Amino acid sequence: MDNPDLRYPVGKFRFPETVSAEDRRQFVEQIAETPLRLRSAVKGLADPQLDTPYRPGGWTVRQVVHHVPDSHLNSYVRFRWALTEEEPTIKAYFEDRWAELPDARTAPVEISLRLLECLHARWVGLLRSLDDTQWKRTFRHPELGLISLEKNAALYAWHGRHHVAHITSLRERMGWKS
Repeated sequence: MDNPDLRYPVGKFRFPETVSAEDRRQFVEQIAETPLRLRSAVKGLADPQLDTPYRPGGWTVRQVVHHVPDSHLNSYVRFRWALTEEEPTIKAYFEDRWAELPDARTAPVEISLRLLECLHARWVGLLRSLDDTQWKRTFRHPELGLISLEKNAALYAWHGRHHVAHITSLRERMGWKS
């Protein structure tokens, strides 16, 4: 069995029961910080380090870096659907299969770092513009059920911290200085 500390370095995600305006502000700030934190986490890593799994049986650092914008692009689109349609049913995707595609295994991480920066510039601008009613809008996830935008923001604030911690905890364990 995997060491839970390696798989979930910031703890497992749990949807909050309630979300305040201050919670939403914090989620948006954490989402806004993700691109810089991810870039800092991989700064100075050479290809052999980028191709090191963050845990036994886990993705490589490179796959993690490419996964973050893949996932956040999906979330951004889900926000836009929920804001423009009534309870749209979103499409889930096989993130593990996406991580095995050739680009996720071999492409330079700079491509995904830039993609994440541009994506978050748009996404955070949208998030900061939402009013209380818009934050309550929902989409239907085929596996998780009805999800509000404010709870989805909580998930993606955690998601960025979670994957950055995969990399920073590996760096610490391996003694890789930034």
